[in-house]
Amino acid sequence: MALKQISVLVNNQQGALAGVTGRLAARGVNLRALSIADTERFGILRMIVSDNQAALEAVRELGCLTQETEVVGVKIGDDPGKLSEALRVLDEAGINIEYVYAFCARTVRHAYMVMRVADNAAAERALTAAGYHLITDEDISRL
Repeated sequence: MALKQISVLVNNQQGALAGVTGRLAARGVNLRALSIADTERFGILRMIVSDNQAALEAVRELGCLTQETEVVGVKIGDDPGKLSEALRVLDEAGINIEYVYAFCARTVRHAYMVMRVADNAAAERALTAAGYHLITDEDISRL
């Protein structure tokens, strides 16, 4: 049930990110969520997109290194403390979180989180048992 995330190494230079997003736009790929972490020489762009195959082809045409990774997507309440509660579920289940980022969708009642964890299946079981709704690639395509 994990989401497919695309990671792209982007040169840390003016216009590089615009080039990647422009290429995605030209292919009709809609960005649903993204995060970028930078170093002196490059950035790691992590994305949840509407069409993974088209996105992978587009960024590979630019010569960028890419990787597709499974991550956990979870819908949480859009109120103070809701993220902390979800993270506590994973902590209590002994699951390490490598990174997390959020994204917005067309709803006023929920926020959506993408989590890279040490064990996707265990995280999904723990979150589901705690009453959280996991989001899928199909859910992303409907946003």
